[in-house]
Formats: sequence, structure tokens, C-alpha cells
Amino acid sequence: MFLLLSLAALFLSADLAYAHGMTEEEKQAIIDGGNWQYMWLGATHMLSGYDHLAFVFGIIFFLTSFREIAKYVTAFTLGHSVTLIYATFNAIQLNYFLIDAVIALSVCYIAYSNIDGFRKYLNIAPPNMMLMIVALGLIHGFGLSTRLQELPLSDDALLLNIIAFNVGIEIGQIGALCAMLILIAAWRKSEGFKSFSLIANYSLIAMGIYLFFMQMHGYEHTVNAEEFSIDEAPTSSTEGAGVVEWRDTLEIVLPARNDTEFKLEANKGSQFSYMWSSGDVPLFFDFHGEPKNDTSGSFKSYKKGTESAFSGSVVIPFEGTHGWYWKNATTSPVTISLSLQGDYRLISKNTPAQPVKRHKSIGSL
Repeated sequence: MFLLLSLAALFLSADLAYAHGMTEEEKQAIIDGGNWQYMWLGATHMLSGYDHLAFVFGIIFFLTSFREIAKYVTAFTLGHSVTLIYATFNAIQLNYFLIDAVIALSVCYIAYSNIDGFRKYLNIAPPNMMLMIVALGLIHGFGLSTRLQELPLSDDALLLNIIAFNVGIEIGQIGALCAMLILIAAWRKSEGFKSFSLIANYSLIAMGIYLFFMQMHGYEHTVNAEEFSIDEAPTSSTEGAGVVEWRDTLEIVLPARNDTEFKLEANKGSQFSYMWSSGDVPLFFDFHGEPKNDTSGSFKSYKKGTESAFSGSVVIPFEGTHGWYWKNATTSPVTISLSLQGDYRLISKNTPAQPVKRHKSIGSL
């Protein structure tokens, strides 16, 4: 039961948003640390990845022989390694909320299979477990790749970065697996193991269902332009008889497989409107704010997702810096056009991509 409580705690508290959950200093530390740092991140990601841990827990729950455990865990490992390496190396990106929602259903599937739900409730033979574990492993690999692609990968050592991260994933998985096996082995000898097994697997199903709806809620906000205090700005509107004038329009060149931030300073209660576009190339973005004089690295994310254009307005909830983090996972540079209007102060920031052009323009708000 300790493991279930641990998984639940991780589930309720984990914030795996590597996309922007790091300061610029931390990102630089990853680059400076090289492959060892990627290996460490892979291990810690697996150990804090409650959905992956829950799936592995379900796989090995009723296995008793080392041979069986090695066979099924290897199948899962091969599955997620293939898509992790292939998707990251080829910059294939899927909506991370949808991927995590499917991963949540995989947790339900493995637990449902453990309670013999196919025969008991559907009166059918269960699908081949080995094939299903490989297939679900491929899906888990896409989830891992999504997180990896949000890190500052090196163009020169991309494959080594990916392999190091994957090795770290396996190290973390082995560590978690050992703890699970010790716990289950201890419970297996007790008279209450049958009851424990039912409670554990039904708990996994409940966890998977809850996680699924949580991820789908997140997905809804990636396709819904209204979240927190942000209001979507229509692509064209007039104020009175005239067209609203943008205060600033900038172009930011974002190199291939790179990321950048663009920040403004604003006071609490002030408001500004914005519109940005990356042409026909979708970029991961996180529109967020950081409180003034905060040294903890905390931030408030107003809106994030993967889009090629977005517009809106925000009433600033606290004094500090506010702006965007963009990640270009493609193999070609992208130019971001950003237009701003309202009460703010532009600031410069030492990031991989810098504003290269600034001018006034007439646009629609």
C-alpha cells in the first residue's frame, strides 16, 4: 500500500513541465553538463513519472519468475526506446496532453487485465499481453520524447543526448522496479495478498481514469483560447471608426532545434494585448509571468500549447516580468512575428534568439 500512496502523492503533486519549468541557469547547466546531465534527467524523470511507474507496477504485479519479469519489462523498454529515439531525432511532436491521456488509459488497461476483466466482465479472451505491452511501450516513448524535446538539445551531439536520456530512463526504471518487486514479494507471502491485489489494481484503474480526464482538461485549454485571465483577441476589430495601432511589432528569429524567451515588464493591474505568428510552423509556447524579485524560479503559466499563431490580452496579476517561451523542435529556423499594445516596458534578455527588427505598424487587435 505504501507504493500506491507514493504513486498517488506523485500524481497529485508532480509538475513535469520541463518545457519551461527551468530557469535559464538550469538550462545552461544542462548544456554544460553534457550527456551525464541528460542521463540524470532521464533517471529523475522516470522516478517522478507516476504514469510510467504505475504502468510498470501493473506489468510486474503477478509475475513471480525472473525470466517472466525480464521478458515483459524488456518488451516495454524496447517499445518506449524505439519511439523515444526515433521521434526525438526526427523532431516528431504530438500534443503532450493527448499522449499523456493515452498513457493514462494504458495504466487502466494493464490493471484491468490484471483483474481478468476481459473474461470476467466482457466474456472474451484478453489480447496477447506481450504485443500489447510493446504497443503501449511505443506510446509511452512518444510521451518521453515530448518531454525530451522540450530540453535544450545540442545540434552537434543530438543522438548522444537522446541515448544518454534513454539510458537514464532505464536506470530510473530499474531502481523503481527493484523497490516494487521487494514490496510485492513481501505482500505476496501474506494472507491478505489477494485483497491487496484487488485494491491495488482497482486503485490503478481509478488513478488512470482520473489522470485521463485531467489530461483531457489540459488538452481542452490548448485548443481553447480562453484561460486564466487571458481573453482571446479577435484577428480583426475596430475601435470606434479606426483601426487599433500596435505599439510595437518585432521579429524574432528562432534557430532550428532551439528555444528562446521574450519578456516584458508590467505592473500589477496593467493590461496589454498581443498577437504572434510563426507562419505555418507550430511551436510549443508557454505564456507566463515571473514575480518581481523572486529568487525561487517560480512562475505562473497563463497559457501554453503548440500553435503557429495566437492572440489575446491579459490583466497582469502581479508586478514582474511577463512574456513567452517558444521552442522550435523542427530542423529549420523559424521567424516569429510579435505585435504588442498596452501598458508594459520592453526589456532585453540574453537568449538564443534575439529580436532582430523593431518598428511601429498598423494592425488589428
